[in-house]
Amino acid sequence: MSVNVKNSSASLMNRISQRWLTYPSLVELCERIVNDEHRCQTISGLAGSSLSFLVNALNERLERPIVIVTQRSEDAADLHDDLAFLMGSNRVGHFPARQILPYDFRAPQGEIMGRRISTLAGLLDKKLAVVVCPIRALMEPTISREQFINSRIHLEVGKIADMDNLVQRLLTLGFRRVSVVEEVGDFAVRGGLLDFFSPGSETPVRVEFFGDEIDTLRLFDVSDQRTIRRIDEVSLLPKREVPVTQDSLEEHLAALPENDADYLRSRYLNDPELPGLEWLAILFGISQGGLLDYFDTDAVVILDGEGSLQDEAEAIIEEGQTLYARLKEKLTKLPVPEAYYQSPEKVFASLAEHPRVDRVPFRGGRKDIIDFACMPHPSFGSRLDLLVEATTEYDALGMVSFIAVDTAGQVNRLNELIAERIGEDSKPAIEVADLKGGFVCQQGRFAILTNHEIFSRYHRRIRKKKFKEGAVISDYSSLNRGDFVVHTDHGIARYLGLETITVDNSLRDCLLLEYAEKDRLYVPVEEFNRVSKYAGKDTAPTLTHLGGPGWDKLKKKTRKAIDDMAADLIELYAKRKDRPGFSFGEDTVWLKQLEASFQFEETPDQIKAINDVKRDMTNTRPMDRLICGDVGYGKTEVAVRAAFKAIEQGKQVAVLVPTTILAQQHFQTFSERLAEFPVRVEMLSRFRTRKEQLAIVDDLAEGKVELVIGTHRLFSKDISFRDLGLLIIDEEHRFGVRHKEKLRQLKTTVDTLSMSATPIPRTLQMSMIGVRDMSLINTSPKDRLPIITEIVEFEPAIIATTILREIDRGGQIFFVHNRVQTIDSMYHYLKKIIPQARIAVAHGQMHEKSLEGIMLAFMARQHDVLLCTSIIESGLDIPNANTIIINRADRFGLAQLYQMRGRVGRSAARAYAYLLSPPVKRLKPDAVKRLRALESHSDLGSGFALAMRDLEIRGAGSLLGAKQSGFIEEVGYDMYNRLLEEAVAKLKGQELQRLPEVKFELDVEIHLSDKYVSNRQHKVDIYRRLADCHTIDEVEKIRGEIADRFGKMPLSGTNLFDAMATKVLAAVHGIEKLKLRHGKANLFFREDHQLTREMVESLRKATNCPMEFSMIGRAQVTVDLGQIKDTNRLAHVKGILGKM
Repeated sequence: MSVNVKNSSASLMNRISQRWLTYPSLVELCERIVNDEHRCQTISGLAGSSLSFLVNALNERLERPIVIVTQRSEDAADLHDDLAFLMGSNRVGHFPARQILPYDFRAPQGEIMGRRISTLAGLLDKKLAVVVCPIRALMEPTISREQFINSRIHLEVGKIADMDNLVQRLLTLGFRRVSVVEEVGDFAVRGGLLDFFSPGSETPVRVEFFGDEIDTLRLFDVSDQRTIRRIDEVSLLPKREVPVTQDSLEEHLAALPENDADYLRSRYLNDPELPGLEWLAILFGISQGGLLDYFDTDAVVILDGEGSLQDEAEAIIEEGQTLYARLKEKLTKLPVPEAYYQSPEKVFASLAEHPRVDRVPFRGGRKDIIDFACMPHPSFGSRLDLLVEATTEYDALGMVSFIAVDTAGQVNRLNELIAERIGEDSKPAIEVADLKGGFVCQQGRFAILTNHEIFSRYHRRIRKKKFKEGAVISDYSSLNRGDFVVHTDHGIARYLGLETITVDNSLRDCLLLEYAEKDRLYVPVEEFNRVSKYAGKDTAPTLTHLGGPGWDKLKKKTRKAIDDMAADLIELYAKRKDRPGFSFGEDTVWLKQLEASFQFEETPDQIKAINDVKRDMTNTRPMDRLICGDVGYGKTEVAVRAAFKAIEQGKQVAVLVPTTILAQQHFQTFSERLAEFPVRVEMLSRFRTRKEQLAIVDDLAEGKVELVIGTHRLFSKDISFRDLGLLIIDEEHRFGVRHKEKLRQLKTTVDTLSMSATPIPRTLQMSMIGVRDMSLINTSPKDRLPIITEIVEFEPAIIATTILREIDRGGQIFFVHNRVQTIDSMYHYLKKIIPQARIAVAHGQMHEKSLEGIMLAFMARQHDVLLCTSIIESGLDIPNANTIIINRADRFGLAQLYQMRGRVGRSAARAYAYLLSPPVKRLKPDAVKRLRALESHSDLGSGFALAMRDLEIRGAGSLLGAKQSGFIEEVGYDMYNRLLEEAVAKLKGQELQRLPEVKFELDVEIHLSDKYVSNRQHKVDIYRRLADCHTIDEVEKIRGEIADRFGKMPLSGTNLFDAMATKVLAAVHGIEKLKLRHGKANLFFREDHQLTREMVESLRKATNCPMEFSMIGRAQVTVDLGQIKDTNRLAHVKGILGKM
């Protein structure tokens, strides 16, 4: 009898696990291990995730730790994730290879270092039941067991700990001192607070001292630096496996030959990460150990194919010898690969000291092999009738059947689809379960199926990051000295920094701005909201003459142009609302089945965009929606669902793309997603012969083709549709003027969905609500890792190492060389330095069929490296390509670089982008600025932070047209958007909800002292956020955050927050100026705001202090605060206004 869907996955997994415990093959294996520990046992017949179930049962029966060794890193990661689901993540360790090669001057990624260190700590603490690692990780040296034990630091609330000593130990352990903790291995000191992010922790820790005693320990969130919860104790682990710091490095270098030392010094100049230490430890004579040193000899070792592991181990040594030959000319004492890696002989000798189990794929007639008879489940090809037939058969045989899916949404969808075909009592259990593959075990009487097998989709593992990456608190609007800014009233200036000045004997922080002719302006804290960072064009804008009429004239001219544009857009929008169109019906079962087959979890923005599109399609007016989003954020899936919705109701769909490569990619994506439905998908581009194109054109006219994808060929006169219902346009801004005009004509009659990988600012979207329908997809796919971006010089060793590293982890590489004339020479050069790599060449001048063949072969993983021009700039989606090398990156624009970089990182694997350029000192300043911008903004969704300089502003210009783009450059984006917001509101007859300005004259200090917030950049960010507050709640939220991050606030800081709260209250109550001097508070009301009797009464009730009221001209209230203590007067005024 199968298990009902209502049963939880935990109880069902428990039942299946219990069956494994008594499975005859497992019982026999356990007996053999116990009775003959020195003999290697051989097992077979383990399909899908069955090895994980075996390991779980083996650990439970033997009660011994287990080490699993795989050939490939990806297999180790898959096994770890399966076991973590079955056994709990706290009982399973993953010890990955460093993913850096010997002689590679690169530090392992924080995520990798964290996993390795965390696993070693778990083994020392006897917390791990199973550890999974690839053979390369087993061969790599690591920190010795004794050194690791001596390196750990234990902190506990109430215990004595000297902060200076703690800081020194953190530096020794490889931690990096920063102003804000964002990544694993960071620490920061602020007064009596110490923040650190230790490997082995998912979140950083904040230690608050009271003298030398630890007062509190708190976990905090890197994204907003706020406390999550308090803890009682914490262990601090070393950041690196090699105990070398900047200080001790020089001692090691001094012991080397002079040429070697000089070469290494040049490599490490001003680089706190000390990349390459892992192999240099051998050169420095530092004692290290191996992973097996952390296990007792009774630990069981499972080899995922001993023969293939030996082959891989020998290949690793050979690879090291190739790299050794390249670098030995530069370092005379370079250690040989065998000194870095443990030799294969030594590794397998160490393994032989443990009870061993060797997994082989086939029994092959050998009687000594234990066969588990777990068979792979065939694909159902998305046919639910076959799925139901299979589960019904299992049910009749008394087997337990279980379907593992990736997301909760897929659970609901699959339940709906199966409900119509099977009785409630016979339903298989459907639950979210992180399993690599299904299998059928008739002897054990259970079957496990997975959604990717059901829907014939490649299973792409979504890795759950154990260690969170940091998120920078400051955003695009953060000001740096030298940035150009725009003051609402005074125009464009250069920001010179934050200055502390004395006003009325009180210290105040002000922004110092420089205008034309060196004129200067001090902007006080409470007016920071009137200053925004300039964003308009790459070149420096013209500074405004302070006090001159130019800025007001420019604003007036810009406002007129915006008014005209907004009026036209609103008129078009209104006309479209009145134009009749086709109203599509509600979602069908087939559409739900298509949605259920989506392999990944939709992001919130994606779901919103899908719902926006569906709502538009059910309206009676033609849809005209633009979807903007970063590369790879899921726009195509929105288009697929919209297309299928239209096709289901008898309409045809046209997908228009700017390039043939993008056409091929979309053709493949749409064909794959719609393969299980009676939908004919065709493509019109130069990838098709003339004969093929003519046949498609005829069938299109007759309605035999439901969906056609094409380039500008779709504009040809011979193209006609029987009933076109939806037009999907990708990258519309890349079409010419003539084609755009044809698109405008098409849009008037059919639903249109446009997509752009060039993001636009969300603020622009908000300003144009009711003018242009837009959906923004800003949230990155779940667990997608940021792309590590580095600027490197063109060196054969770097290029070879980079490519070999990616090939080693089973990935592919894009090598962009944007010169067709010399691309063949580059091919021969690459073959010379990496002869083992399979390299293909692709560029736009190739014959269509040749280009198509190469691209398809690359997608099918028949090539390791695609040497190509910038034809990959937009649209390509090859999840297995996770490294891109861009030659002469200094010759590309920022948007091009950003979009080319977006070709990698489309899976859950870490992606790398290397920007090859001449030495920085030989580059033009603009080129350096572009490259540095891309290198420093590697975070996901950074399209938005980065593009406020280039992409978003360009996107805004493309959307609004050339004329408006010119005005954006003139006044800066923020000012332009402010004027646009006003114009749209005015034309729609609405009133903007903006707080009026309030002037302050205070004789109290309102600022954050350098002692309290030492980093001036952070201080400016805090001031800007405060000045933008529109409610008391917003002010108080920031107050709580700052107290949490920096400790108890001094009086000047308390005054600052009271002043900002008072400013909000004053604006709400119509006060335009507030003076607090000589023990009196003067409240000056706006001309349009008169005091009512009720207001006067509420003021009198709010305080016992004497008051005077003046109603002549503008209303004024004077409050005598003589009886209030000096330090409490501002807070008292805030209290009065709060009670009005």
